[in-house]
Amino acid sequence: MRRTSIALAASVSAVSLAACGVIDGVGGGSSSAAPKKGNDITVGLLLPEKENPRYDKFDYPIIKKQVLNLTGNQGKVVYANADADAAKQSQQLDRMIDDKVDVLLLDAVDAKAIAPGVQKAKTAGIPVIAYDRLAQGPIDAYISFDNELVGQVQGRALLEALGDQASNSKIVMMNGSLTDPNAAQFKAGALAELDGKVNIVKTFDTKDWKPANAEANMSEAIRSVGLSGIAGVYSANDGMAGAVIDALKQAGATKIPPVTGQDADLDAVQRIVLDEQYMSVYKSYPEEANSAAEMAVAKVQGRSIEFDALTRGKVDSPTTKGIPAMLVPVVALTRANIVDTVIQDGIYTVKEICTPKHKAACDALGLK
Repeated sequence: MRRTSIALAASVSAVSLAACGVIDGVGGGSSSAAPKKGNDITVGLLLPEKENPRYDKFDYPIIKKQVLNLTGNQGKVVYANADADAAKQSQQLDRMIDDKVDVLLLDAVDAKAIAPGVQKAKTAGIPVIAYDRLAQGPIDAYISFDNELVGQVQGRALLEALGDQASNSKIVMMNGSLTDPNAAQFKAGALAELDGKVNIVKTFDTKDWKPANAEANMSEAIRSVGLSGIAGVYSANDGMAGAVIDALKQAGATKIPPVTGQDADLDAVQRIVLDEQYMSVYKSYPEEANSAAEMAVAKVQGRSIEFDALTRGKVDSPTTKGIPAMLVPVVALTRANIVDTVIQDGIYTVKEICTPKHKAACDALGLK
């Protein structure tokens, strides 16, 4: 498919090089061509929270499987989830350093607070790859989605939903957590599309991305602006979108205004089927997770050509410039393309989406 070809290209190139037997040969790259380790490697995986079901359902099992595939079933993944607690994640990171893992994949709860831990890993000779969120400190590489593009896609979709009435529309912005650098990028991308084209009457930065906090924020917005005055809601992800919709319903809304989202959670896809949530941003977690596993294994084994092929981009953090990076593309998920995205990619089956509650709406969309 066109939407996945960009991200797959680097991965395919790296696999092709490996198949030809040139990965460990002389050919340039930023690190030694000789492997540092064999296949008996340990990848430490630090994920940030459990509110979003993607981490346990997709990221961890996909990374674990790919590491096994790449190491002839000799490698392993040690996994820890911080449950949105930055101090807990720092302790988990310290434990993995003490246990002498070979490489770390780090999805930071708090990008700034984790920097001393990243430095500690670097001092211990353990490479750190920032996964999904760009942590501060001496990061060796970064893989995520194009986060500003995510916000732009959300903003464009909201404008599309509002149509000719956009310039007269009052919008609430429900952004993500201030401790997550991705949230700032989502917001910047959305504002690039929305600023000057709609009337943004309330803006919230939602603590820890928690739906309960988003619901409280939305209730405050409704009290301040009035239910009838809210023409649309920019919600940075699906968990918060569900909470926003709950708050609107509790306030008496019979027709939900357009609400954006991100992550293509099953609940969100079902809300889109029911025409309660306008859209989500579908991000191919298999692409991101598989590529992250490839980067981690290549890095620790000294496969410089493969690693460089996977990290053709560069990004800057507040502490480190020119970090090798891969940015995976995204796509807007609406009622029109459910089949071509999450179903075609095997994220969900029609049966999972179309429960009895959703059957009539599924039938109307041709989801059978």
